[in-house]
Amino acid sequence: MRYVMRVCRVGTCLPFHIRTTHQDSRLIASRPIRFAEFSLSSSPLSRRAYEPINNELCSVEFRRSASFSRFVDVINIENSRMVNFGKKLMADQIQEWKRYYINYKLMKKKLKQFVQQTQAGREDRRQVIKEFSKMLDDQIEKIVLFVLEQQGLLASRIQELGEQHKVLLEKPDIYQICELQEAYRITGYDLLKLLRFVDMNATGLRKILKKFDKRFHSRFTDYYVSSRASHPYSQLQQVFKHVGIGAVVGALSRHLADLQDHQGSYLSIYDQPSRVLKDPVIDQINTSVDKLTHSTNFLQFLGQHALILQEDIPTTAEDHADEHKYHFISLILNLTNTFLYMVNTYIIVPTADDYALNLGAAATVCGVIIGSMAVAQVFSSVYFSAWSNKSYFRPLVFSSIMLFLGNILYALAYDFKSIVILLIGRLLCGLGSARAVNRRYISDCVPLKIRMQASAGFVSASALGMACGPALAGLLQTNFKIYTLTFNQNTLPGWLMALAWLIYLLFLWISFQEPVHEDEENHIPASAHAEHVETEDLEDGLVQPLLLSSKDKLDEDEDQDFEDSEESSEDSHKPATSIASAYRLLTPSVKVQLLIYFMLKYAMEILLSESSVITAIYFSWSTSKVAIFLAVLGLTVLPVNAVVGSYISNMFEDRQILLASELMVLVGIMLSFHFTDLYSVPQYVSSALIIFVSAEVLEGVNLSLLSRVMSSRLARGTYNGGLLSTEAGTLARVFADGTITVAGYLGEDQLLNATLFPSLLICLASIVATFLTYSTLY
Repeated sequence: MRYVMRVCRVGTCLPFHIRTTHQDSRLIASRPIRFAEFSLSSSPLSRRAYEPINNELCSVEFRRSASFSRFVDVINIENSRMVNFGKKLMADQIQEWKRYYINYKLMKKKLKQFVQQTQAGREDRRQVIKEFSKMLDDQIEKIVLFVLEQQGLLASRIQELGEQHKVLLEKPDIYQICELQEAYRITGYDLLKLLRFVDMNATGLRKILKKFDKRFHSRFTDYYVSSRASHPYSQLQQVFKHVGIGAVVGALSRHLADLQDHQGSYLSIYDQPSRVLKDPVIDQINTSVDKLTHSTNFLQFLGQHALILQEDIPTTAEDHADEHKYHFISLILNLTNTFLYMVNTYIIVPTADDYALNLGAAATVCGVIIGSMAVAQVFSSVYFSAWSNKSYFRPLVFSSIMLFLGNILYALAYDFKSIVILLIGRLLCGLGSARAVNRRYISDCVPLKIRMQASAGFVSASALGMACGPALAGLLQTNFKIYTLTFNQNTLPGWLMALAWLIYLLFLWISFQEPVHEDEENHIPASAHAEHVETEDLEDGLVQPLLLSSKDKLDEDEDQDFEDSEESSEDSHKPATSIASAYRLLTPSVKVQLLIYFMLKYAMEILLSESSVITAIYFSWSTSKVAIFLAVLGLTVLPVNAVVGSYISNMFEDRQILLASELMVLVGIMLSFHFTDLYSVPQYVSSALIIFVSAEVLEGVNLSLLSRVMSSRLARGTYNGGLLSTEAGTLARVFADGTITVAGYLGEDQLLNATLFPSLLICLASIVATFLTYSTLY
């Protein structure tokens, strides 16, 4: 049974995570300790714990004693099973800071009263908004003033420690330096505690605003946030942006870095900007700040494209478990699979129309050739996602074999003069799409501390594959025969990719290390499981009160009745078991984000897949020119994401970037239309760049918002959020490629406008839907 234990002393409340099988949970500590994780048994009288924060053993003993209150004021052991936010807030709040937290329970009750009074006609809606706004203002003011007070106390402590630091510079003493380091770390942990306090309150504010919008069917959140956040005396910015925290973190980092180098020269971190301080408390503080402010950087922005997000600070047990599974070479092979698959997808784009003509079909059949791979991927994503629950190695081997065979058939279709063989080859390639496995491997087997880098690697591999595919096609401009096999610009992509997958399969077989899956790790014999259940029942009886007062019971029942579907769904937190059950978990906000994802993938696929046909009709471009054009588009991905991730995303909210990107995609689509007799290269290239770059920016913020508004039940299992977004994007590609082929029947003159018109309609629909759900995307 998993519990959370708090050891509270004067001015201190430090959380523990313990796993206990002992009935008597009355323990004492010889001194205050932090974040210890340990196991207890009934036989020994004492246990030694370790500090996972810095991986150093503590000189701490735990023992049963009747004189418990002499050392520790309060020990609360609480069941940390998933509960709704109101109960979580009560359970996790620091007791001596209790009166400074948002009064979430009171605000829920007032909201319920407002709803009842409005329905009965006793209260005007405008008056309700005024009263509720005042309540929120009072709560935020209470939180902000307390945070400022605590920041001042932390600053004073750092200043006092700085005086001690100056003395040590004159007379260095190793023992005193270690003590001062520990004092700075303790200050850092207190800062981390304050950050978590603000994070809990910020979550409460978001949830109560969301409740108000849902109960009154209004956009109150949009009004309240915009009116408060933009005010020159904004207190809301203090809650969400952490003004002043950076200075405290900077001071801690500088002093800890100086003390680490006490045996060498005392160079400041400001003198060496590239230097990174490797101290766990600083890492955790930075993670907390990033999580709360939604600030980002290049790696995080790239990681958003993968929909593999680091949401919480890892516990030590989780981090050790991830490190046990982690194998660097296996991760590289996983990313290589991603890269090769994207190369395989786009290497045929510059020559697909010419291949279709050589097999006796129309040039616009290139849409079917390119899209057939996406059709198969719709189905392969599901079974690969399910397969990854049991293995990663076997799905990757199967993927490599299917792609090897598919590319062989694609190349042989030229000599057999068969469009059917060509399409079968592309379908086999689609059935080998292991992107669901690639995502799942990073999510499950990469330690949390480097998961964002791995996610960024996944997106970078995809982007580089998208650029390298057309570039390679441009280099394969040759024509020769070996026996009866033809090697030219149409068949060489197939032969080259078949060879690449064969080499990859060889390295995969030799080097990939299958990680231990959770069901194997957690396998417990039946007898042990029965004993464990019995122990849990005994422990539940120890930590739960025997009776509830009638008032407490009534309050609890009222709160439970008033919980909306968003929070009550947390009580049933099992992953979705089918596409239908996953669809039922989609809120309007999630559906809109999936629509946006569909739109951007549709627009990009239309642009890329018809490029060879359009440029041949209007500009008579050769295959080499088309390949260079597509490669340049692909190479814009990383620079654009670097600018957006490092600068723009820190200046604007995600929803603002989302809407602006949608409008830019709309502008690019409108500029692409052929309105006059003259259709120039600058018009086509500039509009294509606007569409492609805007869609890339849009994808990052779209998946970031999708991860925020999506149910936690879609974060794991076969039918997860990553699968849903993959299916939405794949279906968009299927429809886009089909549109190109169908539009070909209208004639070459109408092809461009006929394919752009659906993109225009879908883009307009997504913009309207974004406006309707804008207030929920905070």
